[in-house]
Amino acid sequence: MDALLNLFSGIGNIFTAPFDIFLLVSGTALGVLVGALPGLNSSITMAVLIPITYGMDPGAALCLLAGIYTGSTCGGSISAILLEIPGTGAAVVTAFDGYKMQQRGEGGLALGITAVSSAVGGVIAAVVLCFGAPFIAEQALKFASPEYFALCLMGFASVIGMSTGRISKNIMAILLGLLISIIGISPQGGIKRFTFGFNVLLEGVPLVPMLIGLFGISALLGVIANMKPLQRAGNAAFILKETAKRVRMAYPDKKMICSFLPIWMQSTVVGNIVGAIPGAGMTVAIFMAYDQVKRYRPDLKFGTGVPEGIAAVECANNSVVGSSMIPLLALGVPGNAASALFLGALLIQGLRTGPNFFVHSASVAYTLIAAFLLASILLIPVMHLFVNYCATYVLSLKREVLNGLILILCVTGAFTTGNNYQFIMIAIVFGIIGFILKKYEIPFGPLILSVVLGSMVESYYIGTMVMFRSNIMLIFSRPICDVLLILTVIFLLMPICRALRKRREKA
Repeated sequence: MDALLNLFSGIGNIFTAPFDIFLLVSGTALGVLVGALPGLNSSITMAVLIPITYGMDPGAALCLLAGIYTGSTCGGSISAILLEIPGTGAAVVTAFDGYKMQQRGEGGLALGITAVSSAVGGVIAAVVLCFGAPFIAEQALKFASPEYFALCLMGFASVIGMSTGRISKNIMAILLGLLISIIGISPQGGIKRFTFGFNVLLEGVPLVPMLIGLFGISALLGVIANMKPLQRAGNAAFILKETAKRVRMAYPDKKMICSFLPIWMQSTVVGNIVGAIPGAGMTVAIFMAYDQVKRYRPDLKFGTGVPEGIAAVECANNSVVGSSMIPLLALGVPGNAASALFLGALLIQGLRTGPNFFVHSASVAYTLIAAFLLASILLIPVMHLFVNYCATYVLSLKREVLNGLILILCVTGAFTTGNNYQFIMIAIVFGIIGFILKKYEIPFGPLILSVVLGSMVESYYIGTMVMFRSNIMLIFSRPICDVLLILTVIFLLMPICRALRKRREKA
């Protein structure tokens, strides 16, 4: 009951500040816009806009970022349905059935199902975040160094266990992140490590310039290196210009909504569980939800334009949006790359997430939760206006203009983070690193998670060894540690189980 009252208090905080409402609506619209443009996503947009939030009130800044994150997750389906070019990674599976519906002349209905399903998943995830994060934070207040050390190990293991690509690439990303995390002063001996004489690295690599480089500058380098594919995408958008004007949002009727209810429920369960696991991400959630709905409706031929496929995927990916904030707010561990950007925004505001966040900064925490709830509700009217009046023109925009704007925001954003030109150099270096990682399909999520967890695991390991007088085996005498270590083993065994199952299926 207290959590519900606090949620209403957060909603009141937003409605009593007209500027917060403006930023929430603008952020949601901007998120839909960048999501619809292939090559852009919420991570790039939030990375370049985080420094702009420095002078804002924390609630206003979080309203803007929550709107962008929520809107872009849904907006990526616009180009996936109209062009069969997913605007974001979360819209890959949506294209399977959405583009087939567009070819049948049902593109407006597919977009309507997308908006409604995304809103349902987002609202439920916000409610789960409202009740789940404070409860986990309350339990985390009982944690000491051994529990946090075990939690960090579980975070690394979850990245490996929930990976959808090659496990070796996830491990490489983790190891690179750990290498980056040791830059700075040693917490035990005060020794400078890999600072190369730069004072700006004494406290470690600054998080916000690193994120700007990984997401913003690396995207620009990727555009330069892949001009021909982008030109083909531009031609596709130009060809669509004659037909997309006739696409109008159409919403599912009462009978269709009733058939979607069980699908929405199981997809939100999948999305919330996967989102709350550090390192899992949307890709895992959308494929699990799509597989689940195929098992639930074996009478349908998915991939041929089935509305149920769109409803399941869109509900699941927007459920991940809210639930990915649970480990960040409650434990201080980002659930995915996008939630790590929220961590950067909170650090700029002088706030630290973790178990005490709901004690010392409860107003900010519940304002953020309320922002996710309201942004999910805003998806339907924003998507309606965008699809009916803007989608055709936006999909034919010249990328050169957008790339120039992104470059300006990246450079100025990196500099204003610390008013230091060295921050620009850090962003450029990580832009090159990000471009190389993208080229070899090494994911950013595990890298960012390991950068954040790296310094934590080192400090908590030292604290654990001091507490146990160098007898690490005493960690098994603590029940919470035992549970976390068991989960760690389960996550590590998951890839082996998947490999054995695939081998059995082939046989």
